[in-house]
Amino acid sequence: MGTDRERLAPHDARRIAGIIDRVTEYLTAKNEVRDLTLSRSRSLIRFCANSIRAAHRHEYDEARALLAEAQEAARTVQADASAYPDIYHAGYLQDALKELAEASIVLAIVTGQPIPDPDELGIEYAAYLNGLAEAMGEMRRYALDSMRRDDIAAAEALLEVMDDVYSHLVTIDFPDALTGGLRRTTDMVRGVTERTRGDLTTAYREERLQEALQALEAKLDCQTDST
Repeated sequence: MGTDRERLAPHDARRIAGIIDRVTEYLTAKNEVRDLTLSRSRSLIRFCANSIRAAHRHEYDEARALLAEAQEAARTVQADASAYPDIYHAGYLQDALKELAEASIVLAIVTGQPIPDPDELGIEYAAYLNGLAEAMGEMRRYALDSMRRDDIAAAEALLEVMDDVYSHLVTIDFPDALTGGLRRTTDMVRGVTERTRGDLTTAYREERLQEALQALEAKLDCQTDST
């Protein structure tokens, strides 16, 4: 029976060095992609935020241009990160893609276009659904602006969209690990929808009251003129 030393394979320093070099090269490349992904994700979020801001100002051409830059940035970062699934599905990239979904949906709704499809946007479903939900927060803001302009009809149309989105989101009953915490975001949609409904009801009553006062004033003026 041989000794332990006789049973051990010959030491191969070059083999160990080769393995370490290969692993180091892989990790170096992956780290570079990670750093780029973080930087590009931040840029993507900025483009999306600025697009939404322009949409609220009714600067739709500017919003479209910023959204196009965001979409190009998304394609680039997705292509680079796709070789590393853990980076691709990391929170910071998926958060950026969620913002892209939100910006795309906001611009579509306020310009009367169909809500974009997640497959057309190239966005994972969980990120898309959370972006759709968060877009409803922007719809509340847009509805409030409409009410301030006395455009009750526009606010009513936006509330209808919010109601419809909530009624569909609430049916998605899967673990948060699959949906990216959609249940919590859906609760937010319910809250902003109900608050918007209350604000719209108040605005509607005020509008009816104003109309009634104007009608009464006109009637009194007619009576005065007739005397």
